[in-house]
Amino acid sequence: MPVDIVMPRLSDTMTEGTVARWLKKPGDHVAKGEVLAEIETDKALMQYESFEEGTLGEIKVKDGETVPLGETIAVLYRAGENGQAAKAEEQRAAQEKPESEDPRKTEAPTRLEEPHAGAGRVRASPLARRLAAERGLDLRNIKGTGPGGRIVRADVEEAQPAAASRAAEPAPVPTPAPSAEGELAPFTGMQAVIARRMVESKSQIPHFYVTTAIDMTAAMRLRADSNAYLGKEAAISVNDLFIKAAALALRKFPDINASYTERGIQRHAEINVGNAVALPRGLVVPVIRNADKKTLPQIAAESRALAEKARSGGLALADYEGGTFSISNLGMLGVEEFAAIVNPPQVAILAVGAVAEEPVVRDGQVVPGFRCRVTLSADHRVVYGWDAGQFLQELKKLLEQPFSLVY
Repeated sequence: MPVDIVMPRLSDTMTEGTVARWLKKPGDHVAKGEVLAEIETDKALMQYESFEEGTLGEIKVKDGETVPLGETIAVLYRAGENGQAAKAEEQRAAQEKPESEDPRKTEAPTRLEEPHAGAGRVRASPLARRLAAERGLDLRNIKGTGPGGRIVRADVEEAQPAAASRAAEPAPVPTPAPSAEGELAPFTGMQAVIARRMVESKSQIPHFYVTTAIDMTAAMRLRADSNAYLGKEAAISVNDLFIKAAALALRKFPDINASYTERGIQRHAEINVGNAVALPRGLVVPVIRNADKKTLPQIAAESRALAEKARSGGLALADYEGGTFSISNLGMLGVEEFAAIVNPPQVAILAVGAVAEEPVVRDGQVVPGFRCRVTLSADHRVVYGWDAGQFLQELKKLLEQPFSLVY
C-alpha cells in the first residue's frame, strides 16, 4: 500500500504549513531520513525528512501552496510496488518534458520567465515567481541566495521597489497618485504568529522589569585569553558568557526557570536557555539544552551551529522547543539598554545591552573598564521583585568573577 505523506506538525503553534519547495521529483528514489521538501511553518523554514524508503509518487501540493496540518501533500510507494513506481516515473518524465514540446502549451511565457541574455532561464522557486509577479519585480534584477543561485521567497521580499520590471514595450499606464502610506509588506506566517503571541504576552502577563550594571572587565579578559587559546573557529562570544552565567544563576533560583500554571508554579527539571536569533522577516529562539552542565566551548559551538541552521532554514523541531528561559542580546548593535517581552510559557527573559569601555570605580579609584547593562523582564504572577533582584545579583557575581564559568 502506498504511504500518504502529510503536512506535519513542526511547531507547537502550527495549524498549517507551506511547501516552500520540493527537493525530490515523482519517480525519485527516497531513502529513509532523506530530505523530501522544505516546509515553511509559523516559526521557520524547516526540512521534512522521509520516514520510509521508497519511490516518490504523485505530488499533490506544489511549491508555494499552503494546506492545513494532516493534509496529504504527496504519495510514497514502498519498495516492491513496481507498477506504482513505474507510474511515478512517467509522471516525472511528463514534468521534466520541455514546455515547447507540449502542444497544449499555447500561452507565451510571461516577462518574469524570460531568460537572461545568453544565460538561460532565470532560476527561481514558484513561490518567488508568484511574489515577484504580485509586486511587479523583474527576477532578472534579483540576486538569488538559494542552492545554485536559485531565487527564493526571501530574495524577493528583500528586493527593493526600484528593481521593479520595466516593460520592453511601454504601454500608456496612468501614473498613480503619490501615496503617503508607502508600500504594504504582507506578514509572513512567522511574523503573524510572533505578532499574536507578543500581544497575548503583554496583555495577559503582568510584566515588570529590573535592571543592573555589570563590570565586565574580568569577563572580557577571560574571553580574550580563551579565544587566543581556542582560535577563531571556536571563539567564545559575549553572549555565550551570558548563557552560561544565566544557566548557573537559574540553578539557585528555580522559580525563574519555571512556567505559570493555574495549579501553581511548574519548576523545570532542565535548564534550557533560548537564544533569540533575528531573521530577515522574523525571529526564532533556538535552545541550548542543559546549558548549566555544558562548558563555554560547548555552548559556543552549539550557539554557532544553531544560529547558522536558523538562518539557512535548517532548524528541526527539537532545536527550538523546550526552552525554560530566554536571552535577547542587542549589544552587537550598540544598544545600551532595553527591555524584552516574556516568551510564554517561560516566566522571564534577559535583555543584554552592549559591553562598552567606560570608567569604573574599583577599590575607591576610577579606572578604565568594561560595563554592560542587563534587564530582566519577569512574570509577576511567579517572580517577585526580590527574586528578580537576587537573580541579577547572582548573575553579576558570576560575570564579575568569571572563573566560576569555566568549572
